[in-house]
Amino acid sequence: MKYNKIILKLEDGNSFEGYSFGYDGSTAGEVVFNTAMTGYPESLTDPSYRGQILVLTYPIVGNYGVPHDDKENNLYRFFESHTLHISALVISDYSVDYSHWNAEKSLGDWLKENEIPGIFGIDTRMLTKILREKGSMLGKVIFDEQEPEWYDPNTTNLVQQVTVDKKQIYGNGKHKILLLDCGVKYNIIRYLLDRDTTVIRVPYDHDISSEDYDGLFVSNGPGDPKMCQPAITSLAKAFNEDVPIFGICLGNQLMALAADADTYKLKYGHRSHNQPVLQVDTNRAYITSQNHGFAIDNETLGDEWEPLYINLNDRTNEGMRHRKKPFFSTQFHPEASGGPTDTAHLFDDFIDMIEQSRKV
Repeated sequence: MKYNKIILKLEDGNSFEGYSFGYDGSTAGEVVFNTAMTGYPESLTDPSYRGQILVLTYPIVGNYGVPHDDKENNLYRFFESHTLHISALVISDYSVDYSHWNAEKSLGDWLKENEIPGIFGIDTRMLTKILREKGSMLGKVIFDEQEPEWYDPNTTNLVQQVTVDKKQIYGNGKHKILLLDCGVKYNIIRYLLDRDTTVIRVPYDHDISSEDYDGLFVSNGPGDPKMCQPAITSLAKAFNEDVPIFGICLGNQLMALAADADTYKLKYGHRSHNQPVLQVDTNRAYITSQNHGFAIDNETLGDEWEPLYINLNDRTNEGMRHRKKPFFSTQFHPEASGGPTDTAHLFDDFIDMIEQSRKV
């Protein structure tokens, strides 16, 4: 099979020539890397990757194809949203031949259907070293000499692009969970539904004060958390009540901003299935799945809040909790699709908080 040439150009002047195995077109975005060994169907459909050119460090990609688009509870069973969100995919070696019991099509065909460029045949090890040493940077994918303008996704409100457009309800359980959708992964909804809940999914800028619920969940999502002022304002009001709140990833950062703390951009972010975190004031460590480019500044947390987890690689914030009220959050993904499920018990903790609050 003959593949067309395609180029990845970085804003620092570095350029990599490879071969196109996805959509033959040009695009631009922020270049980031993920060190996970598996899980590309989940990553490519994760709304947190909106606007990013994703580099996978694992050397062989595509060998198990792309799964069927079966649905359960009106959610795709094997994907994290209804569509792909990356701007482009960069890998070292593409497996043309795929084999898996649930495979429906090749990775290349999936990218073409969704008009997402794919590049293989470049030195992803060298590329990742550049990003690790210089930090995540803007990039362009150039096909057929059609060079696009630079695009920095962190300067736009990406959450507005990925949030649900109207209220949606899932399940019919006894616990009513209001889910503030900033780009939620479907596996979060699945985890909640498995715990006898009714999930009320609303847009990120929804007036949550008009809703009746037993617990508030703040989802993951893409981009700079400071772009999400409507959600920050809603959360600040919710903090005046005693209804349990649980936030994940972007939800962690939004809760911090609502508590008058600050966030900042990491040099190259955490994107993998093997990030070790330590529960503060314990010797208990967990291996976690992560995908974020921003973090909470622990030094800015007020007296009412405290760090709950820290990252054992770089000591950055991995979660926080209120000292008196049933509010907590994590920077990592306890629902982990894909990745380890060491911290899945946090969903049980959230439900326990809801049940305890009912007894008060």
